[in-house]
Amino acid sequence: MGGRRRAKTGDDGRSQATGGDVRRQETTVVPSSPSGRPLSSGTDAAACNTVHVEFSAGIARLTLDHPPVNILTRAVMAELRDALGRVSGDESVRVVVFLAGGKHFSAGADVGEHLPPAHEQLIPEFLATVEALLDCPVPLVAGVRGRCLGGGFELVQAADLAVAGEGARFGQPEIVLGVLPPAACALLPVLTAPGVAAELVLTGDPMTAADAERAGLVRRVVPDDRVDEEALAMGARIARHSRAALVLTKKALRAGRRAAVAEALAAARGIYLDDLMATRDALEGLRAFQDKREPVWSHR
Repeated sequence: MGGRRRAKTGDDGRSQATGGDVRRQETTVVPSSPSGRPLSSGTDAAACNTVHVEFSAGIARLTLDHPPVNILTRAVMAELRDALGRVSGDESVRVVVFLAGGKHFSAGADVGEHLPPAHEQLIPEFLATVEALLDCPVPLVAGVRGRCLGGGFELVQAADLAVAGEGARFGQPEIVLGVLPPAACALLPVLTAPGVAAELVLTGDPMTAADAERAGLVRRVVPDDRVDEEALAMGARIARHSRAALVLTKKALRAGRRAAVAEALAAARGIYLDDLMATRDALEGLRAFQDKREPVWSHR
């Protein structure tokens, strides 16, 4: 789930941390749902205002908006969980479409929040965000444009369907920092072939949208400028059906694997917190990234 702080992105698909916080001046936030329930997200929402919610014809559109590359800080993830909880409880919603503003879906989680002692809160909160997506009762469609790395990719893995732009890149670069992607280790072996899962998490190399489609991680690849349109169109095809039937069909579709995924997520959490963060190399990799230098591995 490792990602970036505020980042500058290069042509190679990597990001460089530069620190700090950026907010857009213009926002479009729907303050209440069609059923009248407010969608404010408490203290975190007031501070961040990074998840926008819009409604239309049974579709709840959630847009992640944390420029420049939609870094997943703890505050941003708290806002996303809150929005998901409120939308999930709204019986007028038949499908959720999860999008991101800007050129890139997400460069992942804030590397600074991976370091002790913040990691003790970050990892459980990140996995709670993944589980909030997994447990959304109605179908969830993700639309991905640009880079979708680390924790950003793990969030997409929790969706039921994904639409990607032709220029999208998907990757789990955590191993480069000496850490691991806990949600991806649990979800990728369920979603794709074991060898594909292993290559993604063990090499840290990104894959193209076309490769992700062949691997079954993406349902459809479209021109980059049509990602939102096509994801919403897929949502509309779903939203024309009975909400009751959609909820129960999704429940049945996931019934055979949800318990196994929950067990795998719990195991990955324990390995990360208890084993990985006790190694020298995890701290070295994270600190080296922050210091903008190459890590020196002790292999311990």
